[in-house]
Amino acid sequence: MWKLPYEIDFNNTEITKKLIEANYSLGELNGLIQILPNSDIILSIMTLRESKDSSAIENVITTYDKLYKEILNNNHGKTSTKEVLNYKEAIYSGAKLLKNNGFLSSNMIIDIHSKLMNQVAGIRKLPRTVIKNDTTNEIVHTPPQKYNEIIDYLNNLEDYINNNEDNDPLINMALIHYQFESIHPFYDGNGRTGRILNILYLMLKNKIYIPILYLSKFINESRDKYYGLLSLCNQDINNINDFVIYMLDGIIETTKLTKNMAVKIIELIETSDILLKEKLPNIYKHEIVLHLFKNLYTKNEVFRNDLKISRNTATKYLKFLEEEGFVISEKVGNEVIYKNAQLFNIVEENH
Repeated sequence: MWKLPYEIDFNNTEITKKLIEANYSLGELNGLIQILPNSDIILSIMTLRESKDSSAIENVITTYDKLYKEILNNNHGKTSTKEVLNYKEAIYSGAKLLKNNGFLSSNMIIDIHSKLMNQVAGIRKLPRTVIKNDTTNEIVHTPPQKYNEIIDYLNNLEDYINNNEDNDPLINMALIHYQFESIHPFYDGNGRTGRILNILYLMLKNKIYIPILYLSKFINESRDKYYGLLSLCNQDINNINDFVIYMLDGIIETTKLTKNMAVKIIELIETSDILLKEKLPNIYKHEIVLHLFKNLYTKNEVFRNDLKISRNTATKYLKFLEEEGFVISEKVGNEVIYKNAQLFNIVEENH
């Protein structure tokens, strides 16, 4: 296994063209986020979406509908829901650590992993760990086996993350992702931790301002190619150019999907605000619109606490909102929940 930096020239036409496209798309996405009245609107949607997609790579499967209902009703005992929520918590925790410290350390990565796994497992100390293609069960890499060796590689990675400026950050993100996956420092949860590391590194380098750009969907839909490229790099690090191109393609495609969703959400917020003012002028508040978009699903308790109104007032408002088609109600257990169906459709369509 190799240490960073790799002695490889990434200055070729294909990578240069993709870098230009990827950086331009990221710039557009950052601009769109600034237009949103509240960045929490897309942040909450995208982090939960990423948590679901990344967990799906590890064969933890659930649907948005089930997930949102279980979260709203605090039904977190189900394994799939718990794992998805742990992932979301790990994202937020990592972003907070990055903001507070201004760098990414091995200890921070270990902390993120502990949030993800909901336990303090720490670095591997036992041998016989291998990386397999989940689809074919083929062994694609045997990572470092000794604890001291793993720590040495992690220290090298930490130094590269924080101090290397030789390449465009998007190239470095791909190299860091490959290196972390090759080190495979934990017994479990390496893939999910590595995918969180992707976005945190882009935030560290000011390529994205909030954690909303995730490659899990792209990787999940092309996992055979992903594992194949990892395997080729493990055989000969000179093949890393192809992996960089693959990751740049992922950034380009994912950025386009995220921009498309952001545009649709912005347009729908504006339309909903106008319609609410026209149809329900007596209860109109812009905060109501923001609540419906920030939560996707809501219920009386959440609605009234956010808007600081009484239970009776919340009941009346939600009834009016349903009558005018802003929400759709559904009985789940003993609770009535309300879904922003138009926003839900955008989330589903862009998945």
